[in-house]
Amino acid sequence: QVQLVESGGGLVQAGRSLRLSCAVSGRTFSAAVMGWFRQAPGKEREFVAAITWTGDTNYADSVKGRFTISRDNAKNTVDLQMNSLKPEDTAVYYCAAGMGYGLTARGYEYDYWGQGTQVTVSS
Repeated sequence: QVQLVESGGGLVQAGRSLRLSCAVSGRTFSAAVMGWFRQAPGKEREFVAAITWTGDTNYADSVKGRFTISRDNAKNTVDLQMNSLKPEDTAVYYCAAGMGYGLTARGYEYDYWGQGTQVTVSS
């Protein structure tokens, strides 16, 4: 079984930075594509970024150039560095692990999900 636990959310002013972290348990981490998704109130969940075991990445257009996804395969963690935050980045952020679809942005192609961490960006 794979478990994902997010941390690092909080309240931050627009223009500032925040770093999210996801700790992954389970022997399948090395095979997993790791992704970050977010869901704002009243909106559908949306893709943010994903990364493969070898470090290939994929980003949503809305976060390109501001967010960076990284993973530490020795520590079984995946991070999301968020810079130049905007109020529209406010959402619950979820870490996800996918076992078979590569750098997909489709949430239903991820197999395991964390509980989420709240990020609130004030203007």
